[in-house]
Amino acid sequence: GANLARNFARHGYTVALHNRSVARTDALLEAYGSEGRFIRTESLAELVGALERPRRILVMVQAGAAVDAVIEALVPLLEPGDIIIDGGNSYFQDTRRREAALAEAGLDFVGVGVSGGEEGALNGPSIMPGGPERSYASLGPMLEDIAAKAVDGSPCCAWIGTDGAGHFVKMVHNGIEYADMQVIGEAHELLRSVAGLEPADQAKVFQQWNTTELASYLIEITAHVLGQVDARTQGPLIDVIVDAAGQKGTGRWTVQEALELGSPVTAIAESVFARALSSAEPAMRATAQQVLPSGIGGTTEDVVGDPGFVEDVRKALYASKLVSYAQGLEMLTMAGAEYGWELDLAAIAGLWREGCIIRAQLLEVIMAAYAGENRPLNLLFAEQFVTALEDALPAWRRVVARAVERGIPAPVFASTLNYYDSLRRPRLNAALTQGLRDYFGAHTYRRIDDAEG
Repeated sequence: GANLARNFARHGYTVALHNRSVARTDALLEAYGSEGRFIRTESLAELVGALERPRRILVMVQAGAAVDAVIEALVPLLEPGDIIIDGGNSYFQDTRRREAALAEAGLDFVGVGVSGGEEGALNGPSIMPGGPERSYASLGPMLEDIAAKAVDGSPCCAWIGTDGAGHFVKMVHNGIEYADMQVIGEAHELLRSVAGLEPADQAKVFQQWNTTELASYLIEITAHVLGQVDARTQGPLIDVIVDAAGQKGTGRWTVQEALELGSPVTAIAESVFARALSSAEPAMRATAQQVLPSGIGGTTEDVVGDPGFVEDVRKALYASKLVSYAQGLEMLTMAGAEYGWELDLAAIAGLWREGCIIRAQLLEVIMAAYAGENRPLNLLFAEQFVTALEDALPAWRRVVARAVERGIPAPVFASTLNYYDSLRRPRLNAALTQGLRDYFGAHTYRRIDDAEG
């Protein structure tokens, strides 16, 4: 919140500040008050009184009950036409509920997805606003000012759709982010456990990969993290970080909503489960390491020093990333149909080009794929990606096979390949499933030789 306030001030806006701890407001003013025009307030009433109409109040508090509490305190102080903006990681259904309730009071409620972390908030985040379209007339130009700018100069901010659309798109962004980080972690483990590359050497590999079609913020910072030396042990920093990943809930929400929609976001789901497995019960993992056999049956041939395997991992990583993006975008399509949102996938990909955590060179290509008249039914069907997948497939299969042979978990590498193969197979095993359902539950089935089903 402090960094967003500073961002607005740096762009010439007068910003009224309020925090329930006035000391925090004073600390911000003492450190950064010279960056622009700020108004110090000690109460919500004073904050509201300092704002021109329509009042635009950006709330940055923890998602959930805290947002409702702030709204409840603000509403009696506001007038019809004023706008409350929730810039936190709120659950989109909460945003839909809040917008409907505030509309009855004549107030506009805007759920805004903001991505980029603290640095993005200060220097230009990716911004995904939803809410009533009319609110964008006064709010949009301000958000576009402070947003990140793509290479072509366009702001990474645009109105997404009504009610919870902005927060939904941010939620899916975070789901893709989960998958992206998980498959990068799987690549790291394979490079170390199979190819024998230590973190410092991997840092150079990821740095080089960042000059290819994998170029992205996450690949860039992976090189930085793997290159860090721990001051205490003088060994790789990665080796002293506890092997347990946390989560704040947006990835889990993505999977829960995907289940409701029937959208197979397998890469995101596997990433959420991988985090849960890593951190839920450390004692269980410790015991498993002692009592569960590997079943490998001897050693398999290593590929230490084999640049061919390193290149295989790079190609497999790119293919898996493509599938995770395809799954996320398909989920957006299904959500648009369910909630009445006209989601522009090309525009959304454009918003993610800069400022956000998943910003990547790949998004320029995705944006182009959806911008023309011949939009693909699935991202993987775009001509340039069909070609890329054809090139990557042999390497992708070798990487998954090697992981299985060595007993190295690679859930996203494997699940994305399974998704790809499931799409292209003329028949899966669903016919047997339906036959079994009819046998025990009289659920009926359709015949391939009956047009009426």
